[in-house]
Amino acid sequence: MGKRRLEDALKQIDHPVEVTYRCFELDPTAGRDIKENVYEMLAKKYGMSIAQAKESNDRLVQTAKEIGLDYQMDTLILTNTFDAHRLTMYAKTQGLMKEMTERILRAYFTESKHIGDHKTLTELAVEVGLNRDAVENMLESDEMADAVRADLQAAKQYGISAVPFFLINKKYALTGAQPTEVFVQALKKIIAEDEIVVLNNQDGAVCDDDGCEIPNKE
Repeated sequence: MGKRRLEDALKQIDHPVEVTYRCFELDPTAGRDIKENVYEMLAKKYGMSIAQAKESNDRLVQTAKEIGLDYQMDTLILTNTFDAHRLTMYAKTQGLMKEMTERILRAYFTESKHIGDHKTLTELAVEVGLNRDAVENMLESDEMADAVRADLQAAKQYGISAVPFFLINKKYALTGAQPTEVFVQALKKIIAEDEIVVLNNQDGAVCDDDGCEIPNKE
């Protein structure tokens, strides 16, 4: 949701913005094949009942729907996401990180696909234009693992403990899936602060490719 709201905000900003996705694991110890469903996992993690976990997720599903996202939490498949992160980092080397990230998120939240499974990840990669053999070989190796771990270490240094987390210009941070208008206001403020402010008047000599022009003094 945070990603979609940021994208909606960028459509309202008349300024070039480069977005880079980074890797972060909520639970690095998670297994690839998890038998629990999301409600059982939340109930155990936060000490709540299954009914309370479902009620909380129902609110999340409704909020997602309001911004055009279709979350299917009843059939969502929990898994370890390290290999999915490796795939996004590989896609980055091929100029397809944005497309790969979007495809994996839709597969996970909407299509209830097992994004820890190598065959599933390979099919998703082929859909966005990556080479099947190259992806299969990458997933069966340790390739891109160091790149993922570097992002995880950077997140630790920044003190990031939850997602979504948005770091702007390595200086400003927004946490959580903030409303679109919060992103708009924050970006406008940061852009305004980064603009060059001319402190003097125009009476000084100005030089360009054609030489220097000294203003007339009357």
